Amino acid sequence: MSMTHPLTTTTFELPGYRVVQSFGVVRGLVVRSRSIVGNFGASIQSIFGGNISLYTSLCERTREDAFNLMLTHAGQLGANAVVGVRYDATEIAPGITEVLCYGTAVAVEKAG
Repeated sequence: MSMTHPLTTTTFELPGYRVVQSFGVVRGLVVRSRSIVGNFGASIQSIFGGNISLYTSLCERTREDAFNLMLTHAGQLGANAVVGVRYDATEIAPGITEVLCYGTAVAVEKAG
């Protein structure tokens, strides 16, 4: 089950809210490697084609972990929202990937 936060967005505005304070860039960083068992299972799945669910599951968990770390970082600064959310991934060694989730931590309040 993928989790989200109602006050996060890839845009720089939250409809119905106004930014009252900005805390700067926040991030969540996760570095993962594929296991030998996972690689073997994925190799079997790739023989039959289609979605390789073992890798899909690993990627979903990694992105969710990075997202939650970013939210934790924002909360530590006193933010209640994150705007401009983005993901980035880099292979730092064969089979080892860094996933970064980042955005701008802000305090928002209901507009009006």
